[in-house]
Amino acid sequence: EQVELEPLHQTIAELESVIQTLEEQERQIAVRIQSNESIRDACRKGAASLQGAQEDYLRLKELSDTANGELTGRAKITFERYVQGRFFRQIVARANRRLYQMTNGRFQLAMQETAQNNRGKTGLDLDVIDHYTGKRRSVKTLSGGEAFQASLSLALGLSDVVQRRSGGIQLDAMFVDEGFGSLSGNFLELAMNELIDTAENGHRLIGIISHVEEVKGRIPRRIEVTKGRTGGSAAQIR
Repeated sequence: EQVELEPLHQTIAELESVIQTLEEQERQIAVRIQSNESIRDACRKGAASLQGAQEDYLRLKELSDTANGELTGRAKITFERYVQGRFFRQIVARANRRLYQMTNGRFQLAMQETAQNNRGKTGLDLDVIDHYTGKRRSVKTLSGGEAFQASLSLALGLSDVVQRRSGGIQLDAMFVDEGFGSLSGNFLELAMNELIDTAENGHRLIGIISHVEEVKGRIPRRIEVTKGRTGGSAAQIR
């Protein structure tokens, strides 16, 4: 059988052109595959590095939240307040010795063991134990005179702790500004006795500002300031 060769040559030329096009596409695809494999490997390394960084971040964030008192659902106690609380317990212990004397054994201060809520900062809050009623309550419920007694006790307790812990530092002077007017006669006497005992046995100079006559009568050395009728004032050492 005789066959026309020209159509076959044309078909062969067309197929060779197609083959050439496919080979070029194959080379381009091979280049893309190689590039994509490099990108894939880099992504895998990046993902592994990112996972490690995320784990480190979570650990550091938990540490930061703990130190800053920001843990969800936990008491808002910062690291600073935690450290202060360790010293504050010592101050409260020393203050209770004074407060017991000033209140005839009625009140005792105690640090709050649990936060009232998990929203506000906490860690240095105080309760008062009332031995007359046997109940524990917030110091915010103290009357003006009782709060003054507690504050004075804390000031004296702070002075004791600072002197004991600070390598021989001596607090030679204290200054009390008012508050005595909120005390009744008996408790005023107890507070003054405590201050006088601190001054004499602790060898300290204690300065007091007061308008209460009973207090003025207990101060042996004082500066009396009187207001003049025409304005101004005068000071007299007694």
